Amino acid sequence: MKVVLLEDLKGTGKKGDLVNVSDGYARNFLFPRKLAKEANAQAMNELKNAAEAKAFKIQSEIDAAKQTAEKINEKSVKLYAKAGQGGKIFGSVTAKEIAEELKKAYHVDIDKRKIVLDADIKAFGTYECEIKLYNGITAKVFAVIGEKES
Repeated sequence: MKVVLLEDLKGTGKKGDLVNVSDGYARNFLFPRKLAKEANAQAMNELKNAAEAKAFKIQSEIDAAKQTAEKINEKSVKLYAKAGQGGKIFGSVTAKEIAEELKKAYHVDIDKRKIVLDADIKAFGTYECEIKLYNGITAKVFAVIGEKES
């Protein structure tokens, strides 16, 4: 009997898979526990619609990531930090501060976890930051760290 799985089942398949199982297994185990439903025309149509919706969502996320990458690629943001002795910064400049500055300057909302810094920024200068917007879509941003006038 062909069934559409409603949950992940070890040894049988993942949620949304169309699998062929024995009649007794389907009637006595899968159906009573609501782990699967019979693969009739309605279930197959729902499965197809869900797959199309997922593909559309992924494509729209890729398009949005490409637009954001074009908008901020090779741009720079200026950040100011309090200076200590010898041209060092009190503390460090974080990915959160870079994300906030990108939002102010370019009106782009980027999660701080997507900003990749090679090392902690603890001195003044220009640093290259990589922003991973989506799988395979990245942008480079330059963070220019200057001394805050007190």
